[in-house]
Amino acid sequence: MPRTVIAPEGNSGASSSPLPAPAPHTAVLWCNLGSPEAPTAAAVRPYLAQFLSDPRVVEIPRAVWLPLLHGVILRRRPARSAAKYASIWMPEGSPLAVWTRRQAALLRGWLGERGHRVRVVEAMRYGQPSLERQLDALQAEGVKRVLVLQAYPQYSATTTASVTDAVNAWQARQRKQLELRFVNDYHDDAGYIGALAGRVHRHWQQHGRPDRLLMSFHGIPARNIALGDPYQAQCLRTAQLLADQLQLPQGFWQCSFQSRFGRARWLEPYTEPTLRELGASGVGRVDVLCPGFPADCLETLEEIAMEGREAFLHSGGKAFHYIPALNDDPAWISALADLAVRHLAGWPTTAQG
Repeated sequence: MPRTVIAPEGNSGASSSPLPAPAPHTAVLWCNLGSPEAPTAAAVRPYLAQFLSDPRVVEIPRAVWLPLLHGVILRRRPARSAAKYASIWMPEGSPLAVWTRRQAALLRGWLGERGHRVRVVEAMRYGQPSLERQLDALQAEGVKRVLVLQAYPQYSATTTASVTDAVNAWQARQRKQLELRFVNDYHDDAGYIGALAGRVHRHWQQHGRPDRLLMSFHGIPARNIALGDPYQAQCLRTAQLLADQLQLPQGFWQCSFQSRFGRARWLEPYTEPTLRELGASGVGRVDVLCPGFPADCLETLEEIAMEGREAFLHSGGKAFHYIPALNDDPAWISALADLAVRHLAGWPTTAQG
C-alpha cells in the first residue's frame, strides 16, 4: 500500500519556494548635501536652518551667528531661495535628490554585476533621507560594515568633514557600533577625471568647441584655506588634470569659484564677475563645467545655467553653454564603482559575512 507523505504545515512540499537569501552585511552610504522637500518657503526654511546652523559651514561664533541667522536670514532668504528652486524643480522632485537617488541605484547594480553583494543607499547631510535615518535602517537590517562615500570629489571641512562629524555623532550613540570607512576625496581619481573628459568631449562633438572653457567650483571662505583646508589646491589639481586629458592649450581654459555667501572674502576669482569680464572682453562663446558637482542641483542649473548665462550675454557674450554634471553617465558610475571596490577591499562583499 503506498505510503502517504504529509508535508509540514505551511510547506507545499516539492513545490515550496527557496528561502530568500540573507541580507548583505556590508553597505555603501552615498552621501550628498541635501535639498528642501518642496520649492516653497515653508520647506526651504527648515532646510536652510539646519544647513546654516552647522558650525562646519559657518565658522562664526554661535553667539554672533545664530541670532543673525534666525532673526534676519531665515526671515528673508527662504522665499527668494524657494523661487530659485521652483525654476529648476523636476517632476520627481529636487534635481539633486533625483540624481543622487539614481546614482545610488546604479552603483548598487554595477557593484552587483561585479559580484559584490552590498547595500547601497543615498543619504543627505541636510534634509531627507537623513544620514541618521539611513544608518538606523541599515543597522536594523543587520548591516555590520558601512563605507561612507560622498558626492564631494574635493575635500573641504565645510562638506566632507561635516558628513564625517554627523556619522561619528550617530556612531557615538550606539551600544553596538558599526565598522566604518570613509573616503575623504577623489579629486585626482583617473576614472573621475576620465568621466569629466568624456562629458566635455561629447558636448563638443555635438556643439563644437567654445572660445573659452570655464571650470567653476563651489567657493568657500578664503580664511578656511589659511586654516589648512586643502580644498582650493584640490580644485586646481582637478582642473589641471582635466585640461591635460582634454589637451587644452593655456589660455583656453580657466577656473573660478561660485556661490559666495556673506561679505567675507571667498576664493577668487568669483564666477559671475569672471563671466561678465569674458563677455565684455570679446569672448564670443563660453562653455561652463562644474567639476565639483557630480549631480546637477540649484548651484549648477539656476546659478550657472540661468544667472551665469544672463551675466555673460548681457555683458556682450554671444553664446553660453552649460555642460551638464555627470549625473547618471555610465563612465561616472563605473568610476564610482571602481572607487567603492578599492575602499571595500578586505571586507566580505562577495558572500554573506
